[in-house]
Amino acid sequence: MPKRNRDAPALVYASAAHDPSLCDRLREAGWSVELIGSAHELERTLRHAPAPNVGLLEIGDEHPGTMGAMLEHCVGAPQVHWIAAVTTNQLRRAATRELIGCYCLDYVFLPYAFDVVESALRRALRLASLLRGVSHAPPLAGGQSIIGRSDPMQALQREIQKVAYTDAPLFIAGESGAGKELAARAVHDASSRAQGPFVAINCCAIPPTLVQSELFGHERGAFTDAERRKIGHIEAANGGTLFLDEIGDLPLECQATLLRFAQDGTIQRLGSDVSIPLDVRIISATHVDLEDAVRSQSFRFDLYHRLCVLRIDVPPLRERSTDIHLLAFHLLGLYAGERKSRIHGFTPSALRAMLLHDWPGNVRELANRVRRAIVMADGAYIRAVDLGLGEPPVRRALTLADARDEAERNCLIEALIAHGNRSNEVAEELDISRITLYRLRMRHGLQDIAGLMPPDFPERRK
Repeated sequence: MPKRNRDAPALVYASAAHDPSLCDRLREAGWSVELIGSAHELERTLRHAPAPNVGLLEIGDEHPGTMGAMLEHCVGAPQVHWIAAVTTNQLRRAATRELIGCYCLDYVFLPYAFDVVESALRRALRLASLLRGVSHAPPLAGGQSIIGRSDPMQALQREIQKVAYTDAPLFIAGESGAGKELAARAVHDASSRAQGPFVAINCCAIPPTLVQSELFGHERGAFTDAERRKIGHIEAANGGTLFLDEIGDLPLECQATLLRFAQDGTIQRLGSDVSIPLDVRIISATHVDLEDAVRSQSFRFDLYHRLCVLRIDVPPLRERSTDIHLLAFHLLGLYAGERKSRIHGFTPSALRAMLLHDWPGNVRELANRVRRAIVMADGAYIRAVDLGLGEPPVRRALTLADARDEAERNCLIEALIAHGNRSNEVAEELDISRITLYRLRMRHGLQDIAGLMPPDFPERRK
């Protein structure tokens, strides 16, 4: 086996009859190409480091017996992102379409058009790199982390760092499922209280008759079923942070008791007149407008001002569309380990469907849909239907000039997002100068990528 260039991206080219001119051009373009002609050669190649993450799988009309065994081994290699190469006639066969749909990221037509092949392989390489980076991202408490490169999320992370340096009460606003508890945990972890407890309470999940006992605790004999002393959630958070989620649903009688604790930092367990001093930072959140609740007198005016000394807002997912794909791949890496999954990623149509969806349930909805899709998907790539989303509309036909412009713009967007808008890295990946990159960004209106959709991988046009 020839010595592999460890600096070049590794590509496995599986075929019963390799195209020598294609091999030469791929190597000239910087690929380290491994030629595979049998299942045994594929297994041997995948055992050597660095193992290739991208593969070109030629499904030719000839040599059907030779290709049968190799196809079975290829689709059983989950670490490889395959690009299928087929003839027009083969694509008419249902079995071929099913094979490509289940196990390949994309396909190209035979005979080869080099620019088309290289573009598809580069997309597969970027996907493989993204999955490697996301799957090893260190999680925060609870197995989750703040994920986002969009301007709203970058601003949120800066605000989190600022409010972490004080013990003043903090209010977190945001829609249901947007990640308010995750933001509260991030504040706690970045603060001097990080070694103390983080106690989260969903106020609307506690029955009204038990709220006082759950929050403040009780002594033995305080009421009929109080057979022993109980430490309340507020006391359990001593030395750390108390997160009161859905604070707007707290009954008015409990708001008065919470106000006393917010004012003087002491509590009394039910059934006791002893005041217990505590060192607790209060972070509260709700999806309702507390100012409206104050006006309707369902929330105390004085408690509102006690709890809302500082405020941060968690943006809804629809306002940070550039994070949708990043979050989806992160969640895929997070949940795929729950079952021995062979899922590689998402089909182009699934990626487009995610961008078109409004996400009323925000990140929680995205997490649930990805988790369900991992279980329901039949192939190696999650489809829009696996996510419970409708197939996106077919894209309009383009002239060749329009298609080139769109491909150039998509390529720029992909690189800018992948490298966090760092011009040096983007220019290096695209093999252009920074001046050329600047001109291209001006031409395509990409001076500021905030709010842009992530890369829209176009479907193969026939």
